[in-house]
Amino acid sequence: MLCNAEERRFKALRSLRPKEMVAIRVLSRKFPTFASIFFQNLTRNPTIHRISFSYLIKPKTLHPVSPKPFTVFAAQFHDGRPRGPLWRGKKLIGKEALFVILGLKRLKEDDEKLDKFIKTHVFRLLKLDMLAVIGELERQEETALAIKMFEVIQKQEWYQPDVFMYKDLIVSLAKSKRMDEAMGLWEKMKKENLFPDSQTYTEVIRGFLRDGCPADAMNVYEDMLKSPDPPEELPFRVLLKGLLPHPLLRNKVKKDFEELFPEKHAYDPPEEIFGRC
Repeated sequence: MLCNAEERRFKALRSLRPKEMVAIRVLSRKFPTFASIFFQNLTRNPTIHRISFSYLIKPKTLHPVSPKPFTVFAAQFHDGRPRGPLWRGKKLIGKEALFVILGLKRLKEDDEKLDKFIKTHVFRLLKLDMLAVIGELERQEETALAIKMFEVIQKQEWYQPDVFMYKDLIVSLAKSKRMDEAMGLWEKMKKENLFPDSQTYTEVIRGFLRDGCPADAMNVYEDMLKSPDPPEELPFRVLLKGLLPHPLLRNKVKKDFEELFPEKHAYDPPEEIFGRC
């Protein structure tokens, strides 16, 4: 019977090719210390060693051309220990959730088939699968399908009012220039006693200013001032920039900004461009 070290060395040698075996034998004769260290490392770690012997062999003086360098690849055997996952910490979507995502995208143009698919397949998903589906639909910018998925989630027994779900959907709608639908979710969120955060206010205000509706942007601004959370600087900056063509509204926002952030400075453009602010 061979001991463990000799058995591992024997298996490592059997994995080498004939040319590599010849190279190892030559090295073991000329450099016994190097060969011993090489075999010890070969049987310890389950890696692949790449060793170049071009600097170890001296060219013969009779040959005008030096010999070509060669490399030995020593493949290790598996040590039997279980290997970890290829993707550590990556959240994969389950088969059921993936099937639902593909089905929703395939039937999104047919409302009748889509409603039937939701009743037969979406309602039977588990909680984590539902959350994975709505998150992936938002990532793929399938906002209409994400809203339908959110309506399904709201009908579940485990559902609790979540401001972050509303936030992601409202921000997606505002970026897609669908402000009517965004404000519909906004009102539903307020009925559940949820308050938007600074990012939600910023995106909704930016969406109304982009659509040329400064009055609606000011209504959202007034709602932000009444929020229990203290306002942040970014929504004010967006308003001060978007209200440049509207000096009266901008002066009001600028006054509030200077009172709330006395250490900050509001930039005023030259009068010849937008007039006196």
